[in-house]
Amino acid sequence: MKFGSPAITFVYHLGVHCTDDDMLVRSLLQDGVDLQKRNIIVPRPRRYRKTVREHMHEFRGDPMPDARQRELYQLLLEDYPVERAIFSDQDYLSLPQGVFEKNQLYSKAGFRSMWLRYLFPENPCEFFIAIRNPATYLPDALKLKNMPGYEGFVRKTDPREMRWTAVIEKIQEYNPDCPITVWCNEDTPMIWPELLREITDTDLTVPFKGDNDVLKAIMREDGFEKMESYIATHPPANEIQRRRVIAAFLDKFALDDAMEEEIDLPGWTPELVEEVTSIYEDDVYQIERMAGVTFISP
Repeated sequence: MKFGSPAITFVYHLGVHCTDDDMLVRSLLQDGVDLQKRNIIVPRPRRYRKTVREHMHEFRGDPMPDARQRELYQLLLEDYPVERAIFSDQDYLSLPQGVFEKNQLYSKAGFRSMWLRYLFPENPCEFFIAIRNPATYLPDALKLKNMPGYEGFVRKTDPREMRWTAVIEKIQEYNPDCPITVWCNEDTPMIWPELLREITDTDLTVPFKGDNDVLKAIMREDGFEKMESYIATHPPANEIQRRRVIAAFLDKFALDDAMEEEIDLPGWTPELVEEVTSIYEDDVYQIERMAGVTFISP
């Protein structure tokens, strides 16, 4: 059955691990009341994460009976007037320990995203996903809770074969009618305001309290305050100007720990790091040109 008139669009932010730490949903919730007035609902994660996962695993891509769809819809969205509902969970595609099952990066991405899509099969569905250089992703992933050591995590996967193109292709294969929006985690500080508006499908003129959340987390406090003051007194004429201003302040006031990423992995030489980074850059180039993909870049 189809919910809403016009039909409600269900939006799933798929993570991935070590790219977000729930900042996206926290930023959106700051404007939850204003978004609700636009019929855009951002439920609090504690209200839906367990419930959505349970339904994913129960039905595994089989369309739910109408009665169960109504029940889940009521649990997730109650009686809010809604045209767009946004759900975020970095474990949608895999628990962190299983990222390299079958010796592939997020090998479950295709069918697990389909499990999500078919919770409400007659409604439009969109996916949002951040990607990250495997050379910096792996060290951070290994710091997550209950993780095995490096060898147990990557499962003999060749770092040169960790391709995000394969992940996106799997999602597309299993969900051919669902648009996908992709961005690089490395670009997040520069594109954050655009990302907030893309996932909510709102205009660039719509104000968001969380526009500078990422910058605040990676800049010295005095530098962040100077940047906000400068932008308030010298409003950028366009997005290109805004990014130039941000780049200038980041260059001067970014926290060292936030900008420098140490790569200490067994068997990883500087040459391998450079090779994997080069492959990742080519991977990004390919994804930018994939049909059905919206790529957000600086």
